[in-house]
Amino acid sequence: MSETLTPSVDDFAEMFEASVVGQETFENSVVTGTVTAIEKDMAIIDVGLKMEGRVPLREFATPGQDVSLQVGDEVEVFVERIETASGEAGISREKARREEAWAKLEKAQEAEERVEGVIFNRVKGGFTVDLGGAVAFLPGSQVDIRPVRDASPLMNITQPFRILKMDKRRGNIVVSRRAILEEDRAEHREEVVKELNEGDERDGVVKNITDYGAFVELAPGVDGLLHVTDMSWSRINHPSEMIGVNDSIRVKIIKINPESHRISLGMKQLRPDPWEGVAAKYPLGAKFNGKVSNITDYGAFVELEDGIEGLVHVSEMSWVKKNVHPSKIVTPGQELEVMVLEVDEGKRRVSLGLKQCLDNPWENFAERHPLGSVIEGEIKNITEFGLFVGLEEDMDGMVHLSDLDWDRSGEDAIKDYEKGQVVQAKVIDVDPDKERIALGIKQLDSDPMEMIDGLSRGNNVTCEVTAIENGGIEVRVGGANGPKSFIRKSELSRDRNEQRPERFAVGDKIDAKITAVDNKSRRISLSIKAREIAEENEAVQQYGSADSGASLGDILGAALKDND
Repeated sequence: MSETLTPSVDDFAEMFEASVVGQETFENSVVTGTVTAIEKDMAIIDVGLKMEGRVPLREFATPGQDVSLQVGDEVEVFVERIETASGEAGISREKARREEAWAKLEKAQEAEERVEGVIFNRVKGGFTVDLGGAVAFLPGSQVDIRPVRDASPLMNITQPFRILKMDKRRGNIVVSRRAILEEDRAEHREEVVKELNEGDERDGVVKNITDYGAFVELAPGVDGLLHVTDMSWSRINHPSEMIGVNDSIRVKIIKINPESHRISLGMKQLRPDPWEGVAAKYPLGAKFNGKVSNITDYGAFVELEDGIEGLVHVSEMSWVKKNVHPSKIVTPGQELEVMVLEVDEGKRRVSLGLKQCLDNPWENFAERHPLGSVIEGEIKNITEFGLFVGLEEDMDGMVHLSDLDWDRSGEDAIKDYEKGQVVQAKVIDVDPDKERIALGIKQLDSDPMEMIDGLSRGNNVTCEVTAIENGGIEVRVGGANGPKSFIRKSELSRDRNEQRPERFAVGDKIDAKITAVDNKSRRISLSIKAREIAEENEAVQQYGSADSGASLGDILGAALKDND
């Protein structure tokens, strides 16, 4: 008969200590337990150390799936407390899943790998995602590449996400579904783009239209930009004039960016370039008919044919209408005859002229009004350098200050005129090339200088006093139409006592000597004093000398007697 060993006190102590150490190790850790029973909505789980705990069945549910738990299944749970008030272990399936999930997620983020998750709820600003036990936030902007109006088809299904941010201390995880879609699209786009070549022609569908062009889908997820300038050789104001959303169109691949994989498309490149050989087609000086396609501040564009436009600059629109907006001369859609002034095939420019196809009014005026003709017109404007007189066909002629009056300065003479006044003038010059007509008002009368033609310095002339001033007298030489001159006070007499302007009266006839004639400045200098001195010298020479002993009075008396 075998001997039965009774445990000693030391044995019990070791067993107790082992039990306690095991319990301390269990708390706040994840352990594997066995489902021993399922009661209503609770699962009874044996976690070892002869302890069981209860876990609600909902904690075993995965979003979008039913609970499939049976007695005998082994599951991982998180031990919160060894013994609760009810004598059971406090365990949690959710915390176990969360701890396990965080460990996997941290590794996935470190390796920049995708993670699987399920969108299970909508919250403010986005959605919540179950990442195998850890709950993450999915911002609304990160759901899809394009705004999503109805996210219900995306919920409760397993799909990949990209972790944007993790903070285990705060329990925050932010994920993105959009990043996954962009990566997939980029990979797909890269594969498709590799099959495309510049110069290829493809069929596509217009997906979106903007002010600057349209986006055309060449393959699912692969689109290219069709710029408005590459739609037609002709001018178009907006892409919608040619195409619409969902239209199927034929395009040509113009350029592929190897780095960004951006694709530039064209429609006009499918047709021949109308600018090739344009210089031969539109020779300089030739006239063509065209339609006004666009009007700007600096001119109007005229379409000569489909894809060929020329600019009529505002300066080439009218012979007479200056400083007006082109819209005052032509209208959109108007048919015009224009002349080719310049062609630059390299820069795709054609300069046109409209006025060159019309009669030149300046040439017509020169034919109808030869130099010397007298015209009549209304003063349209008065400037610091002359008068502008309105003529026929909206033309203006200018009367320069120097052509207003023979005697007075232009600054004084222009004061006699006002805007709207009708005046007569003589045509003195017409320059059709410079589009100028020079007129003269003083030329209506003969030149006063012609009245003294043949007179020169030293001649004596008879003058009529026209004005008395403090500094001298104003006189007219050679009759009523003769030039005016001014005799200074010091030149009024040889005798200083007689150098008084007031001893003369307007209308008096006096004799004076011409001391200078300046035809350029139209000035005549006169002197009574010089005449008197000259007469005295002449009398001395004829009737006596300094050695004869005769007095000056005797000599002058004899001279006067002889003159009488």
